[in-house]
Amino acid sequence: MIIALAGVFVLPSCKDYETYGDKKEKEYNAIKDFMGYSGINRIEESVFHAQGNMTDTSKNEYVYMQNSGVYMQIVRKGCGTPLQDGENASLKVRFIELSIFDTTQVVSNYYDPYDPDFMNISRTGSEFTASFTQGLMNSYYGASVPAGWLVPFSYINLDGPTADDDIAKVRLIVPHSQGHSTASGNVYPYFYEITFQR
Repeated sequence: MIIALAGVFVLPSCKDYETYGDKKEKEYNAIKDFMGYSGINRIEESVFHAQGNMTDTSKNEYVYMQNSGVYMQIVRKGCGTPLQDGENASLKVRFIELSIFDTTQVVSNYYDPYDPDFMNISRTGSEFTASFTQGLMNSYYGASVPAGWLVPFSYINLDGPTADDDIAKVRLIVPHSQGHSTASGNVYPYFYEITFQR
Protein backbone atom coordinates (compact mmCIF):
# COMPACT_ATOMS: atom_id res chain seq x y z
CA MET A 1 0.00 0.00 0.00
CA ILE A 2 2.81 2.42 0.92
CA ILE A 3 4.67 1.65 -2.32
CA ALA A 4 1.51 2.26 -4.35
CA LEU A 5 0.94 5.63 -2.64
CA ALA A 6 4.57 6.61 -3.25
CA GLY A 7 4.05 5.85 -6.95
CA VAL A 8 1.07 8.22 -7.05
CA PHE A 9 3.22 11.10 -5.75
CA VAL A 10 6.21 10.30 -8.01
CA LEU A 11 4.27 10.10 -11.28
CA PRO A 12 3.12 13.75 -11.41
CA SER A 13 6.65 14.99 -10.69
CA CYS A 14 7.96 12.94 -13.64
CA LYS A 15 5.60 14.85 -15.93
CA ASP A 16 7.20 18.13 -14.80
CA TYR A 17 10.68 17.00 -15.81
CA GLU A 18 11.90 18.52 -19.07
CA THR A 19 14.16 16.38 -21.19
CA TYR A 20 16.92 17.90 -23.33
CA GLY A 21 14.69 17.12 -26.32
CA ASP A 22 11.82 19.08 -24.71
CA LYS A 23 14.10 22.06 -24.12
CA LYS A 24 15.41 21.97 -27.70
CA GLU A 25 11.85 21.93 -29.01
CA LYS A 26 10.98 24.95 -26.82
CA GLU A 27 14.06 26.72 -28.16
CA TYR A 28 13.13 25.91 -31.77
CA ASN A 29 9.59 27.21 -31.25
CA ALA A 30 10.84 30.35 -29.48
CA ILE A 31 13.20 31.17 -32.38
CA LYS A 32 10.41 30.52 -34.90
CA ASP A 33 8.02 32.80 -32.97
CA PHE A 34 10.68 35.50 -32.58
CA MET A 35 11.36 35.48 -36.32
CA GLY A 36 7.63 35.66 -37.02
CA TYR A 37 6.78 38.67 -34.89
CA SER A 38 10.06 40.40 -35.86
CA GLY A 39 9.16 40.05 -39.55
CA ILE A 40 12.41 38.23 -40.34
CA ASN A 41 12.75 36.64 -43.78
CA ARG A 42 15.00 33.59 -43.80
CA ILE A 43 17.26 33.09 -46.80
CA GLU A 44 19.55 30.18 -47.59
CA GLU A 45 23.32 30.43 -47.89
CA SER A 46 23.15 30.02 -51.68
CA VAL A 47 21.06 33.21 -51.92
CA PHE A 48 23.36 34.98 -49.46
CA HIS A 49 26.44 34.11 -51.55
CA ALA A 50 24.68 35.11 -54.77
CA GLN A 51 24.02 38.54 -53.19
CA GLY A 52 27.74 39.08 -52.57
CA ASN A 53 27.62 37.65 -49.04
CA MET A 54 25.10 40.27 -47.97
CA THR A 55 21.61 40.31 -46.53
CA ASP A 56 19.01 42.79 -47.76
CA THR A 57 18.03 44.79 -44.68
CA SER A 58 15.13 46.43 -46.54
CA LYS A 59 13.59 42.94 -46.66
CA ASN A 60 14.81 42.10 -43.14
CA GLU A 61 16.73 39.11 -44.47
CA TYR A 62 18.65 36.77 -42.18
CA VAL A 63 20.76 34.00 -43.66
CA TYR A 64 20.51 30.60 -41.99
CA MET A 65 24.03 29.24 -41.54
CA GLN A 66 23.54 25.50 -41.81
CA ASN A 67 26.75 24.38 -40.06
CA SER A 68 26.10 26.40 -36.91
CA GLY A 69 22.34 26.96 -36.83
CA VAL A 70 22.98 30.70 -36.43
CA TYR A 71 20.78 33.23 -38.25
CA MET A 72 22.81 36.25 -39.38
CA GLN A 73 21.97 39.65 -40.79
CA ILE A 74 24.85 41.78 -42.03
CA VAL A 75 23.70 45.36 -41.56
CA ARG A 76 27.05 46.86 -42.57
CA LYS A 77 30.15 45.05 -43.85
CA GLY A 78 32.50 47.65 -42.41
CA CYS A 79 35.44 49.14 -44.25
CA GLY A 80 38.80 47.74 -45.29
CA THR A 81 39.30 43.97 -45.41
CA PRO A 82 38.35 40.89 -43.38
CA LEU A 83 40.79 39.40 -40.88
CA GLN A 84 43.44 37.58 -42.91
CA ASP A 85 44.80 34.06 -42.44
CA GLY A 86 47.43 34.11 -39.68
CA GLU A 87 46.39 37.57 -38.48
CA ASN A 88 45.48 38.63 -34.94
CA ALA A 89 43.49 41.70 -33.96
CA SER A 90 42.17 43.49 -30.92
CA LEU A 91 38.57 44.60 -31.41
CA LYS A 92 36.30 47.10 -29.72
CA VAL A 93 32.82 45.59 -29.39
CA ARG A 94 29.42 47.09 -28.64
CA PHE A 95 26.36 44.87 -28.33
CA ILE A 96 22.82 44.31 -27.15
CA GLU A 97 21.85 40.86 -25.85
CA LEU A 98 18.16 39.88 -25.72
CA SER A 99 16.57 36.71 -24.42
CA ILE A 100 14.57 35.21 -27.29
CA PHE A 101 12.14 33.57 -24.87
CA ASP A 102 10.76 36.90 -23.63
CA THR A 103 12.69 39.56 -25.64
CA THR A 104 14.00 41.19 -22.46
CA GLN A 105 17.37 42.88 -22.60
CA VAL A 106 19.86 40.84 -20.61
CA VAL A 107 23.01 42.92 -20.94
CA SER A 108 24.17 45.75 -23.21
CA ASN A 109 26.89 48.35 -23.68
CA TYR A 110 25.57 49.44 -27.07
CA TYR A 111 24.76 53.03 -26.15
CA ASP A 112 27.61 53.57 -23.69
CA PRO A 113 30.27 55.69 -25.42
CA TYR A 114 32.89 55.06 -22.73
CA ASP A 115 32.81 51.36 -21.88
CA PRO A 116 32.97 49.06 -24.90
CA ASP A 117 33.96 45.42 -24.55
CA PHE A 118 37.30 44.30 -25.97
CA MET A 119 38.18 40.99 -27.55
CA ASN A 120 41.23 39.43 -29.16
CA ILE A 121 40.65 37.38 -32.30
CA SER A 122 42.90 35.31 -34.52
CA ARG A 123 42.40 33.45 -37.79
CA THR A 124 43.98 30.20 -38.94
CA GLY A 125 42.70 29.17 -42.36
CA SER A 126 38.93 29.41 -42.13
CA GLU A 127 38.89 28.99 -38.34
CA PHE A 128 38.54 31.88 -35.87
CA THR A 129 39.34 31.84 -32.16
CA ALA A 130 38.67 34.69 -29.78
CA SER A 131 38.53 35.71 -26.13
CA PHE A 132 37.10 38.66 -24.25
CA THR A 133 39.74 40.69 -22.46
CA GLN A 134 37.57 43.38 -20.87
CA GLY A 135 33.92 44.34 -20.50
CA LEU A 136 30.45 43.07 -19.72
CA MET A 137 30.57 39.78 -21.63
CA ASN A 138 33.74 38.84 -19.76
CA SER A 139 32.16 39.85 -16.44
CA TYR A 140 28.88 38.03 -17.05
CA TYR A 141 30.00 34.90 -18.91
CA GLY A 142 33.79 34.63 -18.83
CA ALA A 143 36.53 35.14 -21.39
CA SER A 144 35.32 32.61 -23.96
CA VAL A 145 33.63 34.24 -26.96
CA PRO A 146 30.46 32.35 -28.02
CA ALA A 147 31.00 30.37 -31.23
CA GLY A 148 27.96 32.10 -32.74
CA TRP A 149 29.72 35.46 -32.48
CA LEU A 150 32.52 34.19 -34.74
CA VAL A 151 30.23 33.33 -37.68
CA PRO A 152 30.26 36.85 -39.24
CA PHE A 153 34.06 37.20 -39.40
CA SER A 154 34.35 35.49 -42.77
CA TYR A 155 32.12 38.21 -44.24
CA ILE A 156 32.84 41.52 -42.46
CA ASN A 157 35.68 44.03 -42.68
CA LEU A 158 37.52 45.31 -39.63
CA ASP A 159 39.71 48.26 -40.62
CA GLY A 160 39.35 51.46 -38.66
CA PRO A 161 36.34 53.46 -39.92
CA THR A 162 36.17 57.16 -40.61
CA ALA A 163 32.66 57.39 -39.12
CA ASP A 164 30.34 55.28 -36.97
CA ASP A 165 28.28 54.48 -40.06
CA ASP A 166 31.25 52.56 -41.49
CA ILE A 167 31.68 50.19 -38.52
CA ALA A 168 30.85 46.53 -39.20
CA LYS A 169 27.43 45.75 -37.74
CA VAL A 170 25.60 42.42 -37.54
CA ARG A 171 22.51 40.93 -35.98
CA LEU A 172 22.54 37.31 -34.84
CA ILE A 173 20.11 34.72 -33.54
CA VAL A 174 22.34 32.32 -31.64
CA PRO A 175 21.03 28.90 -30.54
CA HIS A 176 22.23 27.46 -27.24
CA SER A 177 24.77 25.18 -28.91
CA GLN A 178 26.64 28.24 -30.25
CA GLY A 179 26.17 30.44 -27.20
CA HIS A 180 27.91 31.20 -23.92
CA SER A 181 27.87 28.98 -20.84
CA THR A 182 24.47 30.21 -19.61
CA ALA A 183 22.93 29.60 -23.03
CA SER A 184 24.36 26.10 -23.40
CA GLY A 185 23.64 25.12 -19.80
CA ASN A 186 19.99 26.17 -19.94
CA VAL A 187 19.23 25.60 -23.65
CA TYR A 188 18.49 29.31 -24.15
CA PRO A 189 18.70 31.14 -27.50
CA TYR A 190 19.78 34.78 -27.62
CA PHE A 191 19.51 37.66 -30.08
CA TYR A 192 22.43 40.06 -30.56
CA GLU A 193 23.07 43.31 -32.33
CA ILE A 194 26.85 43.84 -32.43
CA THR A 195 29.40 46.24 -33.89
CA PHE A 196 33.05 45.26 -34.33
CA GLN A 197 36.00 47.56 -35.04
CA ARG A 198 39.77 47.56 -34.58
